[in-house]
Amino acid sequence: MVRTPLTPWERERGERLGVLLRRARGERSMVEVAAAAGLSAETLRKIETGRAPTPAFFTVAALAGALGLSLDEVAVHATPPEAPEGAVA
Repeated sequence: MVRTPLTPWERERGERLGVLLRRARGERSMVEVAAAAGLSAETLRKIETGRAPTPAFFTVAALAGALGLSLDEVAVHATPPEAPEGAVA
């Protein structure tokens, strides 16, 4: 199966998500937050560094819950200001 390359907008959205999660995590360790969300620390590391720029919805929801963020906050802060027409946050 060939994966379609990500657009620059999708890559930027992933980077913004990573920044948001790192800020929300604060002084908490990756291991602590990942465990609270039911994920591996490596998965969280990949998301925070932008190496996994399009995580699954339930992964984002679990991280948001573990970090005390609403999904609305995540959508607003992780979406680049100039979203292409028809793009979904």
